Amino acid sequence: MGIDLEPAKEIWKRALGKLQIQISKANYTTWLSNSQGLSYQDNTFLVGVPNIFVAEWLSKRLYPLVRKTLIDIIDKDVDVKFVVHNREQLPASPLARQTDGGTSSKATQHRFNPKYTFDNLVVSDFNRLAYAAAVEVAENPGSSYNPLFIHSSTGQGKTHLLHAIGHLTISNGLQAAYITGEQFANEFVHAVRENQVDKFRSKFRSIQILLFDDMHFLIDKKQTLQCFFHTFNELYNNNHQIVITADCAPKDMHSLNNKLRSRLEGGLVVDIQPPDYETRLEILRAKTAKAMNQQLEGVLHMVAEKVCDNVRQLEGALVYLTAQAKLTGATLTPQIINKLLTCTTPKQDIKLILQTVADYFNLAVEALISKKKDRKTTLARHIAIYLIREEHNCSLTEIGKELGGRNHATILHGYEKIASELSINPNLANQIAEIKGNISSQKGHRGA
Repeated sequence: MGIDLEPAKEIWKRALGKLQIQISKANYTTWLSNSQGLSYQDNTFLVGVPNIFVAEWLSKRLYPLVRKTLIDIIDKDVDVKFVVHNREQLPASPLARQTDGGTSSKATQHRFNPKYTFDNLVVSDFNRLAYAAAVEVAENPGSSYNPLFIHSSTGQGKTHLLHAIGHLTISNGLQAAYITGEQFANEFVHAVRENQVDKFRSKFRSIQILLFDDMHFLIDKKQTLQCFFHTFNELYNNNHQIVITADCAPKDMHSLNNKLRSRLEGGLVVDIQPPDYETRLEILRAKTAKAMNQQLEGVLHMVAEKVCDNVRQLEGALVYLTAQAKLTGATLTPQIINKLLTCTTPKQDIKLILQTVADYFNLAVEALISKKKDRKTTLARHIAIYLIREEHNCSLTEIGKELGGRNHATILHGYEKIASELSINPNLANQIAEIKGNISSQKGHRGA
């Protein structure tokens, strides 16, 4: 007996909810976020994906986990097949390219966030040079500032600038591709296994602008960096624009070979600093322009004063406060704001993660920060790294500082170890789910 499309879609939505906490954020975004449940008939569940590349990867890498997840939901044995489903609502892959007029709806389809445009970016001294350079390369790709390398700590607006460049590029009828360092690495590894490296590199050859986010993810991945180096050279030699973001400048990426570092420093390298108080206030006002009133203005001043680290935290604090007011009906007095913001400061959240992970493994927090390398301590430390990275998008350098001054490569190894095992180790997935639940409970208790 078959089940029509709507129930299959609902089953798959439930499956995606479970899968999202069992695999890394990048893998979920790259391989599953554009999928759709098509049908469930004769004990076979069909999942629609945008192209054959995604179908093959899911069949080879995530089939056991997806099948187990569906069996748990449906409560009976089921086979899973991934098929190409070319309906308009399924967006293209991360490297999809747009060659026509470039309306905002098509920009959204091609993975450029409609919220990230030049028009809604607050520009001040902290990001003025990066903004001006981004506009220049979008309007005149390849003619100046090539490559453009933008670096900052997490949450300062680097990704916003990349998406804004993408919007302006496609509106001018040119081709643009956006990809993260983690997506690039994942696809390269797959291409190596399938002996399709040339095919993988050919995806980039015809685009006018390559928008490469979080290059620091490639540090210490020698083969992937070599592939990136060749891709870079091919685009650069054909006068195609390259824009790269990272959490540090090329000179601080000590694992890069001299040739690649020289290429990256050959254009314009610009940093973005944390916004000052007046800029933070301006950003908050821009986010709440339609709902502005005297009470809200007072709230914004307090948020701008207390949240100083980056733009993402600033926006997150505002969303959190307004949600609290709406859901509880409470008036946001200075006392309540102080209490709520104290519960959402990144340092506090990181300490909470470390403490919760340590408690789960019956360890002291000091053990996670120490140089102990026994099996239990190492696993707990790697899980803490993974959760801090996933939950708060902290840079690897920032996480290293919280864990006893460990270097970038060590933190990256810990993160990747957990991310790669999640899809094949149900016990690990259950442990992380339990720890997340404990963290949420502690947050609720702390905010009570």
